[in-house]
Amino acid sequence: MKKFPVKNTTKTPVKKVSKGTQPNPDLVIISQDLPVLIPKKENGKFGYVNQKGKFIIKPEYHIAVFFYEDCNLLNSPNEKVRKFGTKEYATVEKDMISYRVDKTGKRVYQFKDSDVGKCKFEEYKQQLYQAYVLNGFYGIIEKAKFMNAADYRDYQIYPQYQYLYIMEGDDTADPMIVASHNDKFGVIDVNNKVIVPFEYANIKRNFSWKLGKMFEVTKDGTNYYYIDVRNKTY
Repeated sequence: MKKFPVKNTTKTPVKKVSKGTQPNPDLVIISQDLPVLIPKKENGKFGYVNQKGKFIIKPEYHIAVFFYEDCNLLNSPNEKVRKFGTKEYATVEKDMISYRVDKTGKRVYQFKDSDVGKCKFEEYKQQLYQAYVLNGFYGIIEKAKFMNAADYRDYQIYPQYQYLYIMEGDDTADPMIVASHNDKFGVIDVNNKVIVPFEYANIKRNFSWKLGKMFEVTKDGTNYYYIDVRNKTY
């Protein structure tokens, strides 16, 4: 029997996908407007839940904030830690020690004073609207157009609320406004449309809207949690 020569063939290497590059099936995205992971308090400690409300990072921290940029680390004199300042990480605190964690909950960096850089602040976005008090009631005016306090047509929202606060956000033309009516808190827009119904004892005036498009609310004045613009609880 004749032996036929074996042809030299080039095998195409098969790339092995490491576990680190595979998408995490728990990081579900139901709404593009919401964070992938949301801080949540349980039994006095904070962790993170996904958009379905499932804990992805167990509650063990005294403080847990949204996954967002830390400008002090982004501008750190230590180049090796600057990557931990990106929005892929979040700041948490446990036993008086602050860390940055990734979206698996792994503590990837422990804060050191020597690593803290100076923030480079962006140009301030001038707010178009501001609260205006008339006869003890709050309304909204557009600063550039407001001329006559006696003319109701000059008001964006005529004073009728116990309290108003314009939340800081990227869209100055359509800000979210925390309002109080009949001793209850809700959220309205500049057209006086109710976004979140007036059913809360308090809504925090913090950076939750700017960082996570969410509101931190309470119904009993003690236990706070996050809701979105659809009034869905997380």
